[in-house]
Amino acid sequence: MQRLSLDFVEWKQAFSSCISSDEMSVRAGQGSDEVLVSQAVWDYLAAAGRPWLVDFEDKQGLSADIIRRGERGGCCAVRLSPVEGSSRARTGMMEGPVSPVTRKAFIDLCRCARKEMTKQEAAPKRKRSLLPCMMSMEPDGEGTLLPPPPPHPRRSQRQQQKYRKNADMDTCVVLPMQHEPTARTGTELAIGHEEESNVCSICMGEMVEKTTLDKCGHSFCRSCLEQAFQVKKACPVCRLVYGQLIGNQPANGTMMVERDPDLELPGHEGYGCICIIYSFPPGLQAQEHPNPGVRYPSTDRVAYLPDSPEGNRVLRMLRRAFEQRLIFTIGTSMTTGMNNVITWNDIHHKTSIWGGPRCFGYPDPTYLVRVTEELREKGITAD
Repeated sequence: MQRLSLDFVEWKQAFSSCISSDEMSVRAGQGSDEVLVSQAVWDYLAAAGRPWLVDFEDKQGLSADIIRRGERGGCCAVRLSPVEGSSRARTGMMEGPVSPVTRKAFIDLCRCARKEMTKQEAAPKRKRSLLPCMMSMEPDGEGTLLPPPPPHPRRSQRQQQKYRKNADMDTCVVLPMQHEPTARTGTELAIGHEEESNVCSICMGEMVEKTTLDKCGHSFCRSCLEQAFQVKKACPVCRLVYGQLIGNQPANGTMMVERDPDLELPGHEGYGCICIIYSFPPGLQAQEHPNPGVRYPSTDRVAYLPDSPEGNRVLRMLRRAFEQRLIFTIGTSMTTGMNNVITWNDIHHKTSIWGGPRCFGYPDPTYLVRVTEELREKGITAD
């Protein structure tokens, strides 16, 4: 009995810390199968977001039900339990713990619901702010507060013909004769091409010690090319990488890969899910970083790929990019605004399962093609 009272006190303390749902709409509960969700988010999932919740339950073989509510209605505890007849039930996982990947998928679903709620709440405000500028439109597309011009008076058919005839006479203006350009001869074309080929694309002047790159064939001044290669060993015109590009990602990180055959990503049905876990302990910035000697905090990031042939090809390329220290860097976070933290470095990852591109999740039909192109620009290809 004493143990039960202690559990109730701990649960009550957890709920009191979670009442501020605007600051934290969802987080993991005390049990492996419990998640603390903002009451407003859960109400949205139960109503407007019901299709998302149903899709999650069907794909995961789980049911999400409220088991406890906060005293003031701020948060509620949701239990993820297997559904009888599902694949989890047939494999004997009715009483087993919910996997971290599945629980994080539900947390991502709740976060996407929170973003959708925020967007819908802000839409009426944006609409009201545009109302004063919707009276009339200028020819250049800019809004104006002036009343619209009065309509043209109606004319009879004879008056319209007379008006059209006068308008045609007014617009009939004799233009000065212009000499048509003559066709350029082959010699002139050759001279123009030679002049263009002698111009450096970096300094826009005549090339000095012309140097041509062997792979792409673009030419530059020797000194201009050497300075450009000090910044990045890639062609300034086509961005083709020469040699191996090494970034300034902290060297003490790890990249782990887990696979869940039962988790299907939207848009990649029939395949499992690849879960990539990046982990970095805290450390000090080196000379290659913005503030050498300044400490940066630890960070953990999770990304998702479909366990398909294309997804595994991108996974191999991402592993090479991680070994070349290209995936992360140290700088200012675009989401939190914090300085001296580990941030992404121009190779986009899907950090959510749901919500589409707006929530950095799936479905996104062109994502694998885009990330392949981003890796290619850093010199990492599939072969």
